[in-house]
Amino acid sequence: MKRYLWKFFWDCGRQGEVSGLFVATEEEIIDAVGESVYFGEILGKHSEVSGTLEEGEITKVDLDTEIVEKVASILGDTWSGHNPLEYMQYECSVCGDPTMAYEFDTQEDIKNRICSYCKENNN
Repeated sequence: MKRYLWKFFWDCGRQGEVSGLFVATEEEIIDAVGESVYFGEILGKHSEVSGTLEEGEITKVDLDTEIVEKVASILGDTWSGHNPLEYMQYECSVCGDPTMAYEFDTQEDIKNRICSYCKENNN
């Protein structure tokens, strides 16, 4: 699957803004739209930046996919700022708890919405 460079931007009013450049597939971006994102206090104490990712807040950067992969092999998937895919918050389909994307074991677990705890205790 081809991966592209994406630009993310949220204007948070007087608190500031959240932006980033990151690598992802088109499918990952399509799946992310409409999902909850929780950044926490990234703009200072008590800022609690969160919201629902909407269409247009992530835009594809016109850059050859071969170049994207070469640079990603050096820099990783997040090139600068914040990658909203790393801060996605899903509700576990078993226990109902909100779970951050990085707390799931695999991408398959994210698709099935089953947190590590429930996966371990339901097998």
